[in-house]
Amino acid sequence: MNVVDVDEKEIYGISVRTTNANEMNPETAKIGKTWQKFDREVPVNYQAGERVYGVYYDYQSDANGEFQVLAGTESRNDSLEKVTILKGKYLVFESQAKSADDKARIQAVIETWGRVWDYFSLDDSEYKRAYKTDFEHYKNETAINIYISVM
Repeated sequence: MNVVDVDEKEIYGISVRTTNANEMNPETAKIGKTWQKFDREVPVNYQAGERVYGVYYDYQSDANGEFQVLAGTESRNDSLEKVTILKGKYLVFESQAKSADDKARIQAVIETWGRVWDYFSLDDSEYKRAYKTDFEHYKNETAINIYISVM
């Protein structure tokens, strides 16, 4: 993990409001369904360099409150919702899926979010979450980085 400065970036996609508690229950989970809808409805030209993002924003409070999630891409599309990844310092958690299939990518994301939760649950962690914008960056079929805004 390392800290990087990220410039402001606009992402276009499909969003949903949820909580971490809701996401732990298959009957109330919304994020997976939002990604499925994005995959069905939003074309992404990977060959031309387009990449996919999962943006977490509009936090009610902290990890226990409501937040918004947008599955999207950088390609401007006025028929989709838009969110701005805020300029600032981000702690980057790098991940590599074992293969390019959906199951392996999902597992890599889950494991990486586990590392995020573990790090920020430490009382003596060097960085504290800012709860501004956080995002998953799907760099290619297997490389996934999670950026967490920090103070």
